[in-house]
Parts: sequence; C-alpha cells; structure tokens
Amino acid sequence: MTVRFAVVGCGVIGTLHAEVLAADPDTAVSVLVDPDIAAADSVAARLGGATPVTTSLDAALARDDVDAVAICVPSGAHAQIAVAALQAGRHVVVEKPVDVTVEAAAPIAAAAAAAPEGTVVTVISQHRFDPASVVVRDAISAGRFGRITSAVATVSWWRSQSYYDSGAWRGTWELDGGGALMNQGVHTVDLLLWFLGTPVEVTAQTGLLAHERVEVEDTVAAVVRFESGALATLHATTAAYPGLSVRLQVLGDAGSAVIDDDRLRYFHSKELASAEAAGDAGVSADKGDRSDQTALVLPADEEADPAHGPMFTGHARQYRDIVEAIRTGRRPGVTLDDALLALATVQAVYESARTGAPVRVADVLAAVNVPAP
Repeated sequence: MTVRFAVVGCGVIGTLHAEVLAADPDTAVSVLVDPDIAAADSVAARLGGATPVTTSLDAALARDDVDAVAICVPSGAHAQIAVAALQAGRHVVVEKPVDVTVEAAAPIAAAAAAAPEGTVVTVISQHRFDPASVVVRDAISAGRFGRITSAVATVSWWRSQSYYDSGAWRGTWELDGGGALMNQGVHTVDLLLWFLGTPVEVTAQTGLLAHERVEVEDTVAAVVRFESGALATLHATTAAYPGLSVRLQVLGDAGSAVIDDDRLRYFHSKELASAEAAGDAGVSADKGDRSDQTALVLPADEEADPAHGPMFTGHARQYRDIVEAIRTGRRPGVTLDDALLALATVQAVYESARTGAPVRVADVLAAVNVPAP
C-alpha cells in the first residue's frame, strides 16, 4: 500500500518533504497546498509537473487520494491544520516543533485522543534515526555506559540578519515560537531527552546578541536536571560565525559517547573494553583496551544522497518509520507525547530566562492538562 500525502506548505521545508515523499516507492504526493499558488506550482514543477496544487486545505482534505497530511507551514500555524486533518480522518506528520507552545499544541493532543485507533500522529525528529543516535540510545538502554551522570549539548550555528529578514514570521514569538533553541535546537533537545529520560527542572539565560529586528533569542544557555539525577548543559546559538557543529556528549560512570554533526566521533564502554581485552568482542585480542571503540559499534552508515544532502536522508529514514507505523498500527518512533515533552522543555527554558527562577517541566505540561511522562 502506497501512503498518499497532502503536503501543506510549499516553502523550503515543504519542498524537502515533497521530494522525500516523491522519491520513495512507498509514498506519493497527491496534492500540494499553499495559499501562494506560485509556491505550490514551483514544488509541483520540481516533482515533474503532474502533482495537483490548491490553495485550499479543505479541498485537499476532500480528496479521496489523501491518506496523510504533512504539515510544513510556520510553527505557529501547525495546530489548526493538524486538528482539521485529524478530524478528517487522516494521519498527521508535523515538521518540528509540534507548535510554538504546549498551550497551542494542546488541541492537537485532544484531536489525536479522539481519532480512531491506529491513527498516526508524529512530529519530525529525524535525528533519532541517525545511525549514531541509534548506537548511543541502544548502549544507554543496555547499560553499557553504566549510570548516565551528565550530558553536554551545543548547537553552534550562524544565521545572518538576512535570514531573519527573509520572512515576516521568522524570529517572532507568534509564528516561530522562539529563536536559536526552538527553531534550530529543538532536534538536539529531543535527542537529549531520548538519551537521558524525563527532564525535571530547568534554569536558563537567553540573549539577543548578534541580530536586530528579532523578538526572540539568538543565544541560550541552560542547565537541565533529569529524573535520574543526571545533569545536562544545553547551549544553542545562531550567532557563532561562520557556523560550527552540533555536538552532543553523553557521559556515564562506565562509558561515554560523542556525536558531532550527526556522526559518532567517540564511543567507550568499560564493558566492551573488558570483552575486547578477553577476545570476546568479535575482534582479535591483541587490539586490547582501546579508548575509542567507535569502529566496533557503528554499523555501516547510509551515505547522504549526493543530489539532496543529509537532511533528505534523515527525513527519508523517519518517513520509512512513519509508513511502517501507518501500515502496521504500531506507535511511530517519535510520538506526539515525545514532541510535547521536548516543546515543554524548550518552553521551560524560556520561562526560566524570563523569570530568573528554575522552572519545573511538569508544571509547563500541567498548565494545559497534558500529563507528565
């Protein structure tokens, strides 16, 4: 069964979704939706020119060849479209973040709860499907790092002033929901939670240091305390010229790992070192206790499609998971609850920076009756 999508929003990210869906034999683009018909026509041309276009979401949802809706509009408009799609009986895929606040996203949760069993509602967090992320998550789950004690997550990017000036919605609380953390860093927040578990409390500071005519931050630094007791530092900026990497270090009392720009750069486990030294790790014993075991644990990676790049590959990996979830009725690899928890963590960072006080993530969720994990 080919899963047929309406892609709503034909900007940069909508174009990416449409191209990923069109390239996979298990998915298809039935219709492109954008209030700017020229934008929809432009994406249709990239797909070969035969894909129908419309300015009307209602018209797209009235079609009998739409199984799912991919929502690729500015973040602050996600909920309205997601609710309409769910009420029309469609599966829903939302580009990150799920919306700009937990309060704004609450109607999606309500509509998802009322939807028929087997309806898939998911949010794009494609880095969960990177081979490096899977290796680290599996190692944590297997106890290879012992007790996870801390993590260091940093997103050190550069965005020019022209980037923020390129769209009236960019850098606004209403439609962007935040700056360097919400827009650029939310993927890293999601991985941090996937690795370390339930966040309890956040203390943070933010600043607008290198840009003008922007409502939101371009730099944020926070400390997150987790239910396990682990502590993490979280840093995101769009003011790091010319743009550095995204780096996530996971540190435990029996092992550690480093992911840098989606690649596993370092991995060491005391357990694996012992097995390796004894010749039980699938390698010759004379290699001994190497400090970097990356080559032992990392499977052959899928190379990014040279015609599209790593974002295409990452989204394609997640869409394969989404299609399987739709076909089998299982939970997707990224659930709506996962997305709400990441959003609540970001919101707690902003609230802490605004008030100068620690903020409990559960309180952010409780404000709109979204249960804490």
